[in-house]
Amino acid sequence: MSSTEPGDYQPLRPQPGALGEIFAPVAGFGVTLSSMFRPTVTEQYPRKKEPTQRRFHGRHQLNRYADGLEKCIGCELCAWACPADAIYVEGASNADLPENAGRQVKADDSGGAHMSPGERYGRVYQINYLRCIFCGLCIEACPTRALTMTNDFELAGNSRAGMIYEKQDLLAPLSEGMLAAPHPMVEGTTDTDYYSGDVLGPTAAQVAWVREARPDDETLDAAEAVVSGTAPAPTPRKHELRPDEGPGAAERSAGAAAVGSVRDDAGSTTGARSTSEPGSVGESDLTGLPSRTEVTA
Repeated sequence: MSSTEPGDYQPLRPQPGALGEIFAPVAGFGVTLSSMFRPTVTEQYPRKKEPTQRRFHGRHQLNRYADGLEKCIGCELCAWACPADAIYVEGASNADLPENAGRQVKADDSGGAHMSPGERYGRVYQINYLRCIFCGLCIEACPTRALTMTNDFELAGNSRAGMIYEKQDLLAPLSEGMLAAPHPMVEGTTDTDYYSGDVLGPTAAQVAWVREARPDDETLDAAEAVVSGTAPAPTPRKHELRPDEGPGAAERSAGAAAVGSVRDDAGSTTGARSTSEPGSVGESDLTGLPSRTEVTA
């Protein structure tokens, strides 16, 4: 039993004196008073865009390997980890690609056409940005580092359908020197070699395969320059879906389709504005999200 009496307790935190106790009720206004005499800073957005923090959680991006293959393997772990159910993924087998007709492609087989290393790839990938809360749990769940988040925060749209981003909206563009998929993996490698970062660019065998299968492929010349050593190895690029001059083509087409379908029973245009005006949204555009079947069709 402690011998210390209740009256002997001494707090570890310094206590205010008599004057401090008098001004304690209004001490919280000190922050307000100190801010009143500081200059006001107004950001001139969107005419002047200030850079975000480096680890800002913005729009997602599906990345590629240095030879052009996609990192996404369609495992759907990101969809399972999403607390808002904003991600929808459908995986498919590389063996089912038209280029692999009559050939069985396995995870340890570097031959045959591949969209991504191994057996599977993401055939359908959608993110509904009306539901996404940008928590980043999806990128933590991705086993191949295929999904990352960029600093792009301009995600506004004029329709619900336009806010459902498809795979082509999220996939990183081909850098200079990458080969467009599908094509074989680097000869003698497995999917583990790709995951470990051992693939640094396309090879002569990959260029020869693409030249035979798709002689008109626009990425052949740049990839051949990398193989010959006259050009540096490709480096990843960031996908820019929303240029400064306006929304992307995918969002514009989806918005135009939604606006054009808004009609009342009498055949006249409904909504707050006439559908002849760009960006007008009617009532049926606000009733619900399009089903996944409609989007993927």
